[in-house]
Amino acid sequence: MLFWIISALLTVVVAVLLLAPLLRASARATRYDEGEAAVYRDQLRELERDKAEGLISAEDADYARAEIGRRLLAVANRDKAGGEGEQLDDVAPATAPVTRRRYTWSQAFILLCLPVIGLAGYMQIGSPGTPDAPLEARMANPGDDVDLLVAKVERHLATTPEDGNGWNVLAPVYFRIGRFDDAELAYRNAIRILGPDTERMSGLGETIVMRNDGIVTDDAQMAFQAALKIEPNNPRADFYLALALEQSGRRAEALAAFQEIAKASPPTAPWMPLVNQHIAANSAGVPLANAPAVSAEADAQQTANPAAPGNPTAEDIANAQTMSEADRGEMIRGMVASLDARLKEDPNNFEGWMRLVRSYAMLKDMGRAEAALKDGLKAFPAAGAEGQQLIAMARELGLSVDEVSQ
Repeated sequence: MLFWIISALLTVVVAVLLLAPLLRASARATRYDEGEAAVYRDQLRELERDKAEGLISAEDADYARAEIGRRLLAVANRDKAGGEGEQLDDVAPATAPVTRRRYTWSQAFILLCLPVIGLAGYMQIGSPGTPDAPLEARMANPGDDVDLLVAKVERHLATTPEDGNGWNVLAPVYFRIGRFDDAELAYRNAIRILGPDTERMSGLGETIVMRNDGIVTDDAQMAFQAALKIEPNNPRADFYLALALEQSGRRAEALAAFQEIAKASPPTAPWMPLVNQHIAANSAGVPLANAPAVSAEADAQQTANPAAPGNPTAEDIANAQTMSEADRGEMIRGMVASLDARLKEDPNNFEGWMRLVRSYAMLKDMGRAEAALKDGLKAFPAAGAEGQQLIAMARELGLSVDEVSQ
């Protein structure tokens, strides 16, 4: 019922808005006719004065009176017939009043036809038979609607803010749907009421990291350290603390920390691929921990070409030792350009992007270094761990990270 009341009110509002210009134009037309008739009456009175003073002959006065009378009758007929009277010959069409009958038809169309058209359209494409779905009814049975479930818990916590279990349930949900500010508040409330535990402290730390675009801040480190005091060797907390070392430029310590995580984790752990990526990024050719053994064929291929992709071969190094400084620099630029070309063909090479950005920076070519960083972030977005490594390294190299990562 409320829907139909609102629809009727909206129809009235739209009709008033559409009728207002027509009503104003009709009123202007009426005022125009009244003013025109008043002018003709003044002309009749002035004609009588001129005739009485002998300024005009009786024959001319009769002719003028007949003409003025004809015009008055034309105005009267136009008023009486709703605009069907003749237009005056000496009145320009552009300034002549719009006929009232035209306004009448327009007003009738707006008042009658538009509501009928709107109602017919709604009956055709709308859903008039759909029952009401009040918020209370939907809150009572939210089903799988995450937004309604969250709203239901929020309503509960608004009346009982000291319910630690409610905050504890809501915090990870906030995190999953990307409401990191609310997630941090929920975690802090749960910790305040229920006390700290590994999950809550690690969740708080990870939320702070996400709020800061993947940077492990001091507050996040404190949360992870608190989680480790409760449960030592927690891989989630260990990983972020190792990432903090990497982001601060302490690569040797970060490498050792990631290797410790790998040693303490089963080879099939879901976090091992990411850990191995960080080990590879912080080491030059150190074998990945818990990596499966390579086949004999692969081992033979590695022996034949031990250089990592983009690195100079032993022959390149031997040739470089006999070159002049200028030739050596040209050779290095050629190898960097070759690496750049290979990465454009196969951008899914994280180590290659790290090496390319660093190489351009070492060559003092900051423009190409930033361009390589931008291309690398397309393949490894800043939201991911690899993208954060690229950004952290770029900051250490003095590159303009903010403009590139936007």
